[in-house]
Amino acid sequence: MEIDIRTVQTVDAAREHLALLRTSGLEALQELGLAVAPEDFMESFLASNLDDPQTLLLIAETSAGAADMGLLLVGPQIDPLSGVRTPMILILSVESSARHRGLARALVREARRLLSRRGYSQLAARCPHGDDALISMGERWGFLRTWEFLAYD
Repeated sequence: MEIDIRTVQTVDAAREHLALLRTSGLEALQELGLAVAPEDFMESFLASNLDDPQTLLLIAETSAGAADMGLLLVGPQIDPLSGVRTPMILILSVESSARHRGLARALVREARRLLSRRGYSQLAARCPHGDDALISMGERWGFLRTWEFLAYD
């Protein structure tokens, strides 16, 4: 099965993928400890951010365009003190039948290529503490651990 990766550039075009975006977005929020989100949280994010040069929505689909096999959503991470903005992977999702074939890596590679063309040399990602498999995968792809986030719970 051949996979094509395309960039979604408008909110109208993104609406085709809202079901997958919502599901993947809710999973990402749950990993952050947030169990509930407004029904339109993804539509609101896209409407507010899709035209930002640090925002990318990439869709991986079969060559015939028949099915979404994966998606990558990158958005700006803004440091609250310095205001420094860094593109960050917000959602990376690959359909279970397409996993372990390099699709996630291809999505990240394409995001890095597109962001580089836009003048951004960095791409950030986050993962849960102690997720050694995810950390190892990120390091194999060239990500470096740069800081730790501590939370008092």
